[in-house]
Amino acid sequence: MGVSSPYKVKCFCSLTVISAAMESNMITEVSSGVCDPSAGQPHRAALILARGGSKGIPLKNIKNLAGVPLIAWVLRAALDSEVVDSVWVSTDHDEIERVARVWGAKVHRRSPEVSKDSSSSLETIQEFIRLRPEVDIVCHIQATSPCLHPHHIREALQMITEQGCDYVFSVVRRHQFRWEEVDKKEGKNPRSLNIDVAHRPRRQDWPGELYENGSFYFSTRKALENGLKQLGKIAYYEMLPEYSVDIDVDIDWPVAEQRVLRFGYFGREEKAVVSLFLCKLSGCLTNGQIFTSVSGEDHVAINARDVAGIQMLQRENIEVILMSSVNEPLSRGLLEKVAQLAGCGLWFGELLNGFEVEWLIKKKKLRWDEVAFMGSESEDREILSQVGLNGVPCDSPVANLIAAKYTCQRPAGNGAVREFAEYILMLKKKSLLPVHQEHIDRANF
Repeated sequence: MGVSSPYKVKCFCSLTVISAAMESNMITEVSSGVCDPSAGQPHRAALILARGGSKGIPLKNIKNLAGVPLIAWVLRAALDSEVVDSVWVSTDHDEIERVARVWGAKVHRRSPEVSKDSSSSLETIQEFIRLRPEVDIVCHIQATSPCLHPHHIREALQMITEQGCDYVFSVVRRHQFRWEEVDKKEGKNPRSLNIDVAHRPRRQDWPGELYENGSFYFSTRKALENGLKQLGKIAYYEMLPEYSVDIDVDIDWPVAEQRVLRFGYFGREEKAVVSLFLCKLSGCLTNGQIFTSVSGEDHVAINARDVAGIQMLQRENIEVILMSSVNEPLSRGLLEKVAQLAGCGLWFGELLNGFEVEWLIKKKKLRWDEVAFMGSESEDREILSQVGLNGVPCDSPVANLIAAKYTCQRPAGNGAVREFAEYILMLKKKSLLPVHQEHIDRANF
């Protein structure tokens, strides 16, 4: 990774002595080198459990969070970690399977026996490894932890592959005072469990306590086969609080959306700087409807918010070109009028395929990864798959066919272009930030 890791770990000989040994064991830094998956090394499988029967939020695992399916945030981190040999989603639901495959994961269709409300994660993972004898290490990642980054996976996995741990789990440090729960009918005073009330410490004078944050649980095959009952060396991996996001109920969703926009992992496009934004006119800037007057003139409607989004990009020196084909049912004069109102250029193509767009990109002396494209139809898939950053309106037919980097919450012709423009600018801002600038400054917190 090129920078030293701010994450700290402690190792223990037995799970039962974690609390007692927490302060006496030496903290060690994890090196940030990337393991090279090759022959002779244990097979490391990332596994995300995603049952379809979520009670708190129906189909929570594939609901869009900040324009991306919830499960895709961790899939993207696992696929880009470069240290796992395979990435799997274990599910019992067809739609979750479809989304998982679109985002590049393999799918394990779990049996009905481990798909019940009462089924445990351990039972589901044990079924997975029984059917996958090649797997030596399971990196169980929770789909509900969207602020996971590839370096978290790399560093935690090293604790198994290089430090000999059998079990590694993620924790977060909290500064919360705990109290004993009492029966109010007994009139008994509650007892402080972790502070001296007479000498209540300041936050900066108290190290806090470690809590599982549910992001991941990594384990060797042997430990899982033994039901985690005979663990040798175990360790925790401490994550910063800003990355410790867990979604359980509806109220968690808006908070998680704001956190993931600031601290989430956006994939390799996070470092790309967009210089050109190509946007399909029909189906993106407009909703595809054509209005015909009694005099026979065609009309279309565009949203003022979308025009404002285009202007926002232009102010940041990002060129915007609207795209249409010769097969467009609207007249060229009307399309040119729309482009004039939007304040940007208009480009006509014969087929609007990847070959034509590549010619345009080369003419402007740009690379594919410097281009953002917004499309909506199945014929746009080729271009969407090649550009550095892509987006689709939520109501577009192509939304179910590709792993869009961003799926708008708004439909075409109703603010989708503005929403995607804001996303492009947010990524540009993140790409220009110094390393770790987005961490909370705890020295002045």
